[in-house]
Amino acid sequence: MSGHSTYQPQSAFMKWMERRLPIAGLVHSSFIAYPVPRNLNYWWTFGGILAFMLAAQIVTGIVLAMHYTPHVDHAFNSVEHIMRDVNYGWLLRYAHANGASMFFLAVYIHMFRGMYYGSYKEPREVLWILGVIIYLLMMATGFMGYVLPWGQMSFWAATVITNLFSAIPLVGDPVVTWLWGGYAVGNPTLQRFFSLHYLLPFVIAGVVVLHIWALHVVGQNNPAGIEPKTEKDTVAFTPYATVKDAFFMMCFLVVFAWFAFYLPNFMGHADNYIPANPAVTPSHIVPEWYYLPFYAILRAIPNKLGGVVALGASIVILAFLPWLDTSRVRSANYRPLYRQFFWIFVVVCIGLGWLGSKPAEGGYVIAARIFTVYYFAHFLIILPILGWVEKTKPLPNSISEAILKEGLPAGASGPTPVVGRH
Repeated sequence: MSGHSTYQPQSAFMKWMERRLPIAGLVHSSFIAYPVPRNLNYWWTFGGILAFMLAAQIVTGIVLAMHYTPHVDHAFNSVEHIMRDVNYGWLLRYAHANGASMFFLAVYIHMFRGMYYGSYKEPREVLWILGVIIYLLMMATGFMGYVLPWGQMSFWAATVITNLFSAIPLVGDPVVTWLWGGYAVGNPTLQRFFSLHYLLPFVIAGVVVLHIWALHVVGQNNPAGIEPKTEKDTVAFTPYATVKDAFFMMCFLVVFAWFAFYLPNFMGHADNYIPANPAVTPSHIVPEWYYLPFYAILRAIPNKLGGVVALGASIVILAFLPWLDTSRVRSANYRPLYRQFFWIFVVVCIGLGWLGSKPAEGGYVIAARIFTVYYFAHFLIILPILGWVEKTKPLPNSISEAILKEGLPAGASGPTPVVGRH
């Protein structure tokens, strides 16, 4: 689906290079002449935002690694050294820590947008699965990064989360010992977490390349959920999509900067400013906010192994979404029942996140169990049944027709001069 390259090298060097390694032509066909549906809205800009955030996390992470010491006796002090003694170290650390939250915020919006508009449906199943793999890698990378400051919450979160593997029958305890590098969370644990936290972003970048490659093969979905049929249904990626992406990225960066400069610790935990102490357990151990919905699912199951299975299933089930949703219509714009259940699902996910931040007691546990049941019912019961019983709205014949209909006044049956110029 890459656009036909009209790139014509001007200089003798570029002509020589293009005959041997046509990188410029590839970039031109993939990011300049590449045709995109003309009805894309601002929800599609989060793909570009995520690419930017990944690059920002890698750059800031590399610089921070130059000053960080992965040793239990020095890790906490090395972070304080970065904050107090390294030139602009405070900015690098706050940008990296808050960048992780902004990264996950953008990826959640990106995922919910894909679910709303049916971007996981045929022929984009591999594209969606690659996205789920990226999400899993992000979760692993974020967890290991949370351990590195070696504060109280870092240490105990690492202890609690890695202990979950002990629930695996037969091999659980050896797996935990292997993860720890010993019989307790200690220096070997910190060193291997640091190594993997440094490595995995580059693995994510590699899968992102595959994700973009798959996107260019099958083409982008759009709010109407129908494929482009003629050139009237598409526009060139540059300048139309790039200008829109650049504008919304600036808006997103304003929010990012607001947190980094004015509320740098808002999404962190105060206990992480206390050096790790294995002899003192925090009263309430919680992971970062972007793990809270899954943490609530984990705690909602009274059995340890059952909780671990539910936790893993709540993420893995996303990869099967293309086959669980039996409807032939992609976009929720033409699926009135699905649209209602989608927003209920969003509320349930937010509710699980809130419950994950609360103590595992009383009504919080009961509510988490109810929400957990609905979470899985949405995928395993509601989506398959909706595909069979839902009466969808008639689909437009083309993207251009969908755009024209959106611009019509109530009761009109044809295009108006106002929208005819499009």
